Amino acid sequence: MSSVNRPYVLAGAEGQALWFLGNLVTVKTTGAQTRGRLTVAEFLNPAGFAPPLHRHLEEDEMFYVLSGTARFLCDGEELTACPGDFVLLPVGLPHTFVVGPEEPLRCLQITTPSGFEDFATDVGVPARERRLPDAAPFDPAALGHAAARHHIEILGPPPNSHTSA
Repeated sequence: MSSVNRPYVLAGAEGQALWFLGNLVTVKTTGAQTRGRLTVAEFLNPAGFAPPLHRHLEEDEMFYVLSGTARFLCDGEELTACPGDFVLLPVGLPHTFVVGPEEPLRCLQITTPSGFEDFATDVGVPARERRLPDAAPFDPAALGHAAARHHIEILGPPPNSHTSA
């Protein structure tokens, strides 16, 4: 590396902010800072949100719940998580989650090795404000192509989804 990484602290509202699939994602550290070892991003997901069923082909994905609740579905298991809970979704296993209906889910998402930040940047747009974006449909085909470029397979629609977004 041409430069030496330095310690840093980011305030709660600092970090690259993206609107990504209807969520606010604030990237806290990337592969550039961790020698490719991990990515940490703070997610704010709206109540009731669920991503498509998918699996990561290169990364383990972990969530540390800060507020709200979610039901994680992974490889046939159902895992309910509340504030203070930690969830591990191992590489290669199909998974999704459903945010509880009462309030948004705020969590840290950790992926190892790094790289998820590139997918979020490819699919998302810079957040104009640090808030949840307005609801908008996304193109499932474009999402699938972007996911494939980043070693993620989209396997099906979100749970309880009856139509494509």
